[in-house]
Amino acid sequence: MSQETKPAAKVMRMEEAFWELPPGHFQAFSKMLVHPTNAPTKYFDFRISSYQPRGYAEVHVHEVAENLYYILQGRGIVELDGVRHLVEPHMVIHIPPGVRHGIFNTGVEDLVFLVVASPPYDMPEVTPTHGDGSAGG
Repeated sequence: MSQETKPAAKVMRMEEAFWELPPGHFQAFSKMLVHPTNAPTKYFDFRISSYQPRGYAEVHVHEVAENLYYILQGRGIVELDGVRHLVEPHMVIHIPPGVRHGIFNTGVEDLVFLVVASPPYDMPEVTPTHGDGSAGG
């Protein structure tokens, strides 16, 4: 790969990204850390998510994307094809394409977890608010 076609690497602190509210999410926020909208990637959607108590993502399905969740803090329920599983720190959830899934904070503290999805084009589009509550601000 020649120097002029090589993509630039990305280094950032999590605090540089704003919390965003993805579609179909309620009291459930994400920071888009590496995504085609903010990094030279075609293959990854990498984010950190924080769901307040009672926060959740509606049950939905991705036809192509695989998702990985890694629970950092809190407790809740992940639903996979109608089966509910309790989740807590240090648990990994792999969600293949076609599996209906949702995640719910049923605990008393924020449910914080990492999300990796590939390919990113099969994930719901998150319109950046840049912290001002309006798209593209």
